Amino acid sequence: MAVTQNEAESRTLLRTGRLGVIGIVFFVVAAAAPLVGMTGAVPVAIVLGTGAAAPGAYLVVGITLLFFSVGYAAMSQRVTNAGAFFAYIGRGLGTHLGVGSALTSVLAYVAIQLAIYGFFGAVVAGQVGVLPWWGWALLAWAIVTALSLLSVDVGAKLLGILMLLEVAALLVTAVAILIDGGPEGLDFAASFNPSAILAGGLAGSAGIAFAFAFASFIGFEATAIYGEESKDPKTIVPRATYLAVGVITVLFAVTAFAMVTGMGASTVVDRTVEYSSIDGAPLADPAAVLFTLAADYVGPWMATVMSILVISSLFAGLLAFQNASGRYIFALGRGGVLPKQFSRVNGRGAPAAASIATSVITGAVIVVFALFALDPVTNLFFWFSGLAVVAIVLIEILVCIAVIVFFAKNKGEENAFQTVIAPVIAVVGLALGEYLLMSRFGLLAGTVAEGVDPTVTPWGLNALGWLLVLLPFVLVLVGFLLSRFQKTENEALVRDVLS
Repeated sequence: MAVTQNEAESRTLLRTGRLGVIGIVFFVVAAAAPLVGMTGAVPVAIVLGTGAAAPGAYLVVGITLLFFSVGYAAMSQRVTNAGAFFAYIGRGLGTHLGVGSALTSVLAYVAIQLAIYGFFGAVVAGQVGVLPWWGWALLAWAIVTALSLLSVDVGAKLLGILMLLEVAALLVTAVAILIDGGPEGLDFAASFNPSAILAGGLAGSAGIAFAFAFASFIGFEATAIYGEESKDPKTIVPRATYLAVGVITVLFAVTAFAMVTGMGASTVVDRTVEYSSIDGAPLADPAAVLFTLAADYVGPWMATVMSILVISSLFAGLLAFQNASGRYIFALGRGGVLPKQFSRVNGRGAPAAASIATSVITGAVIVVFALFALDPVTNLFFWFSGLAVVAIVLIEILVCIAVIVFFAKNKGEENAFQTVIAPVIAVVGLALGEYLLMSRFGLLAGTVAEGVDPTVTPWGLNALGWLLVLLPFVLVLVGFLLSRFQKTENEALVRDVLS
């Protein structure tokens, strides 16, 4: 039977009207994995960074990303595309750079998925046993793949349940500590005074705290990816973006401040080292810091609940980034950058071929790491999470520049704050963040050159470190050149970006 043009087009369209503001926020906050950030990154930011002022670093980074969200949200009212970053950059800076940014975006989302698979496998293997880390990782991989082939609102409902439990546990613990006041009471100046936040300088301890804070926010920018599947993208995406960034910022800053309060501002570094040490090695078990505080101020049951919710938080992150990766590959297939087969959706309106492609890549890497007996945390998690955050911040900088250029050429009802002031502030903040992430990449990814102390010396990377930190920039250039020197114009891509 012949396929009509409408039927053919419907197979390359995501199912619309599935998500509202809250559904998108669930995906985005789940991707940020707040419980994982509070157990993994905050203790490191305290000990190696600015001590009691670590919550202030999270607040500053959150405010920077709110400025980014202003232009991002304004752009979402003009452009609705599942490959949001590359469509925005394509509109403002040209389709060639859009293609380069798209390749780097796919790299970022696949990389963070791989990082979470490693961490998930290690945590479950440590708590449950029975299977090796890679066995648990592949089991999660199979479930995530299956869920990604269902309608997007099914995943949103599951993520909503997991995220609400996770956020509730963090808020209950934070409120209990703040009401008690800890050993020294609430010391806002120690955590939020600008001089404390910048203590040690950006080349020193303050830079380390900011680097880990930036790394904790990865995933918030995914709101616009779901625009095509939302009920009213012009309204829902901006609202979801502001709400997601606001929720994540407040949750991170308040919880981090509660952790500092619970240990006492003047002794927080010593207490963090004490709680996280294993056999005298500080920060060997950073999750023990929050778990200890939860047990002391709420009850041992909360520590048990949190240890379980860390697993669900990681799983939620896997599902969120699987959806994000799949939709980017789908958009690239629809735009003709990747094979057209990736632009097909199944009967439920999910980008099936693109999701399977994502799973093939992640599954293959998990198998390779298992075969070569590489560590799921120190190798898979640290290497790929560091790579992902450098790539995402690079793309965010390009988006801000694209917003400025686009609105300079396409005047509308948007005001100067939306189209110039906020994006410029965001570019400055993000560029500084990118510098800090790259200069402290050895700490983030565990790729320090032999004989270098990464807490003292920035840029002390080994060969692998330099490869990972430069790879996002190389991919942008490669994608730009491939698109630039293509003999025939990619009409599908131009139509997709400009639609």
